[in-house]
Amino acid sequence: MDFIDLLQWPAMLVTIVSAWLVGSLRPRRRLIGFWSFLVSNTLWIAWGWHDDAYALIVLQVCLAVSNVRGILKNDTATQASSAA
Repeated sequence: MDFIDLLQWPAMLVTIVSAWLVGSLRPRRRLIGFWSFLVSNTLWIAWGWHDDAYALIVLQVCLAVSNVRGILKNDTATQASSAA
């Protein structure tokens, strides 16, 4: 088994932890969750590239765009709540 084949396990773990963090009520934890989702997207893309899993790569790119949107919305919500 190649090192790259083992990459799917940390990718899965980071994805699960990210989902947990994004569900937090605390803005800082949500932000960490969004950033760690971007790390998991990168890990999945690397694994998908190695395995020629192009649908997975496209999915991860789309999810990364969604995560960037989440980061921006989380930041906006945080600023709005601190201004109130």
